[in-house]
Amino acid sequence: MRTKGKHLFVLTTLMALSCQASATAEPLPYVGVNLAGAEFQGSRIPGKVNSDYAYPFPKDIDYFLDRGMNTFRLPFRWERLQLNLGWDFEEEELARLNSVVSYITGRGAYVILDPHNYARYFGKKIGSKEVPASALAELWKKLASLYKDNQRVIFGIMNEPHGLSAEEWRTIAEASIAAVRSTGAKNVVLVPGTAWTGAHSWLRARGGASNGEALRTLSDPAGNMLFEVHQYLDNDFSGTKDECQNADIGAEKLKAFTGWLRENKQRGFLGEFGAGSSSVCLEALDRMLRYMADNSDVWQGWTYWAAGSRWGNYPFSIQPSAEGDKPQMKVLTGYIRSP
Repeated sequence: MRTKGKHLFVLTTLMALSCQASATAEPLPYVGVNLAGAEFQGSRIPGKVNSDYAYPFPKDIDYFLDRGMNTFRLPFRWERLQLNLGWDFEEEELARLNSVVSYITGRGAYVILDPHNYARYFGKKIGSKEVPASALAELWKKLASLYKDNQRVIFGIMNEPHGLSAEEWRTIAEASIAAVRSTGAKNVVLVPGTAWTGAHSWLRARGGASNGEALRTLSDPAGNMLFEVHQYLDNDFSGTKDECQNADIGAEKLKAFTGWLRENKQRGFLGEFGAGSSSVCLEALDRMLRYMADNSDVWQGWTYWAAGSRWGNYPFSIQPSAEGDKPQMKVLTGYIRSP
């Protein structure tokens, strides 16, 4: 009886959130999900495809397209694509990447290329003697040359840099932006901050400049740059626990970054966020999405973390199960334009 009552309460909450959201929220330009899997088992390079790691299958993409999502962040490992710095891309890995890119963009959706490397290559920091900033710039010059004629491909410079100062990261990001634009590519570029690019810590200094200070004057020659942040809702904002602090935590932690965007005439993108399926988490998820919709002058979109066929019982996953849509997906659909 207690379990049944809990499920009824969650269902009622979902129905209320969905009706409330759909009544007033205008979807942002880019709304979607991280389709994870190709970045798995990063310690096994190159690894065995469809065993250690796997790219998403068309059926996984179709499910989200059918529900109106139009943007897919595609994590992959830099080392699998380029086994040694300066080398050409590995043909078979590039073919796997390109197959997914072609499928998504062929369906009229956007794909974000996401080197999911945390500002490292085989464990060495970008900006070190072993992995100079020019190495990442060269990666992006190659990728931009391949995809510059497809404006549905978005370039995510790097997933969650950390262990670098904001000033060091700015120099690295600036070189990669320049490399992209040197090819003539006009595609959208996503620029994260360092310190895991948390929205909650964007203005926090860590022995030097904050992301907000270091990146304030960063510019894009093509004028097509978004600043990417991530924001989870657990106690340490790590996205490792499925309990949410409170129902306002997501919207609250986006406010300072939103103000920074507006003050500096920039635009933002929420590249990762996720929550468990409790009533508090579902409400927090809804309020976060509503906050972005209400501030659409600076917010351009979001990709939820995560989906993909390899997640199993991961509590944040919105990969559909035999029972149908996950509770979090039912909240997200309130902020998606119907297909």
